[in-house]
Amino acid sequence: MMEPATLIGSLTLFALAIFLGFELITKVPATLHTPLMSGANAISGISIVGAILGANVLYDAGHTEISGIIAFFALILATINVVGGFAVTNRMLQMIAGRRKRGGD
Repeated sequence: MMEPATLIGSLTLFALAIFLGFELITKVPATLHTPLMSGANAISGISIVGAILGANVLYDAGHTEISGIIAFFALILATINVVGGFAVTNRMLQMIAGRRKRGGD
């Protein structure tokens, strides 16, 4: 079992991350979501680093099994998000480049 201070700190960080993510997404107009995909990729990259660092913080507290599993899932999900974001961004740029070659813009 985690110490109460560690648990409260972890839950506080989780709640702040949810609030920040919600505020970030809802404040962006719909027309800007696709152009901001590269920014979202950078945020997911930060999530990957955070997952690695979070595993190390919990490792020092002695909960290696739990922190390893959570960090592994966080790392996998953030990596999928980064790869998918780059694929969508690449597809968007190809569509824009194709339109310019045809003389559409």
